[in-house]
Amino acid sequence: MFKTRITELLGIEYPILAGPMAYMSGPELISAVSNAGGLGIMASLGYQTTDELREAIKKTKQLTDKPFAVNITLLPSARPVKYEDYFLAAVEEGANIIETSGRSPEPYMKLLKDAGATVMHRATRTKDIQTAERVGVDAVTILGMEAAGHPGQEEVGSMVRIPVACDAVKVPVIAGGGIGDARGFVAALAMGAEGVLMGTRFMASKDCLIHANVKDWLMTLGEMDTILIQKSIKNASRVVRTEHSEKILEMENRGASLEELMPMISGQRGRNVYATGDVGSGAAISVGQVVGMIHDIPTVKEIIDGIINEAKGIMQRLEKTGLAG
Repeated sequence: MFKTRITELLGIEYPILAGPMAYMSGPELISAVSNAGGLGIMASLGYQTTDELREAIKKTKQLTDKPFAVNITLLPSARPVKYEDYFLAAVEEGANIIETSGRSPEPYMKLLKDAGATVMHRATRTKDIQTAERVGVDAVTILGMEAAGHPGQEEVGSMVRIPVACDAVKVPVIAGGGIGDARGFVAALAMGAEGVLMGTRFMASKDCLIHANVKDWLMTLGEMDTILIQKSIKNASRVVRTEHSEKILEMENRGASLEELMPMISGQRGRNVYATGDVGSGAAISVGQVVGMIHDIPTVKEIIDGIINEAKGIMQRLEKTGLAG
């Protein structure tokens, strides 16, 4: 049950992927997801140098013999980044599943295919996953507006994004945004997706190496406790609603420049919160609307096993109604 083109393509047991989260998706979390039957995706640009990325890949390979992926986000960075060096570091260290995001991976496809890599691309617009399919990726991920991080400017929810995407491309589609339990998992598969991407649910796990105060804080939040910031700079980001993030939105509404916003949206602020647990210190912390469904901090294995077992129960219930079977 739950075998799809994604499980076959990636060599994994369950079609459940952990979205790359900067400063969180390191070897410990990634290996835990892969060891539990899913696919962990490392956030490469959380590492300041390619040497650091290489060491993280080596450590992950010590912690798991299962497949895992490395994400390389092709967006402008506050520091100079030569993306080709990150791709080379990943494939040279034996990471043969690469996820790209941010812009078309076309300039790097020959490098990746010559290295024998399986390539996934994540986007928020149908036209962008169509472009990714055209340039030769093996699978695509579509994000709905419910997602943490960068869910796109258009604010289209997963219930629309997923079926539209599945109709638009022939390669397997992975669905992200608003998925955190068996109900979302089954719904995504019912709409045509062949896998799901989850971030916030894995953030709130024992295997995620962030301060316990942050995880406890997540459990106090509801589905209304996030907002979209950075739309004014065309880089919409879903974060926890706090005085700090509302201040950012206020600055945007009055026309603040990128230079004025940069000190407020610096990723280093979030990194400090994850390390210290000081959630009131002023940082834009990325979480999805699914945070309102999180009421415990289990292990990654418990999360994945729970989703699969509960999904089987959902299918049995639907079968009794005549909707499945």
